[in-house]
Amino acid sequence: MDWKILDSNYVYQDRWFRARADKCLLPDGRVMEPYYIIELPDWTNMIIITKDEKMVLVRQYRHAKGTATLELPGGILEDGEEPIASAIREMREETGYVSTEVEFLFKISPNPAINNNTAYFFLATNAEKLAETSFDPYEDLIVETYGKAELIKLLEDNALQHGVQLGAIYKAMLRLGWMHL
Repeated sequence: MDWKILDSNYVYQDRWFRARADKCLLPDGRVMEPYYIIELPDWTNMIIITKDEKMVLVRQYRHAKGTATLELPGGILEDGEEPIASAIREMREETGYVSTEVEFLFKISPNPAINNNTAYFFLATNAEKLAETSFDPYEDLIVETYGKAELIKLLEDNALQHGVQLGAIYKAMLRLGWMHL
């Protein structure tokens, strides 16, 4: 089922992403050209649960959608950074929360049809607000917390719009016993 790359050229590059056009030989001999790949950096997200069992989310403006969204804190892995270190760093920078109880939930391909990156999800429990936030230059975040019932209401109302993050939120809620199958 694997495709063989016959030729590959970058059609766009900047600090945020690269777009590549591949010429591919399919197993049955057909040639697909061009097949566009958008190369994006890997990122991490942290599901943060406070000592009083609230989930910490961040609200931020998303220009592509033209609205503010409610999301998990997270961001791009720095060069050479391990995913867990990235998630812990992002938790502290974006929310001021810290926790020594962090576990790996899973990793996924956000859109394997056209992207080559990986998203890593972690769960931090018994988190405490012990630090000041330290946003990146273009981040304007509002940190919010939600109890179990409030979070379920957000899900029922379709108020959480970051599709890639929803699976991790549901998995964390199952792991925490906040929902049952």
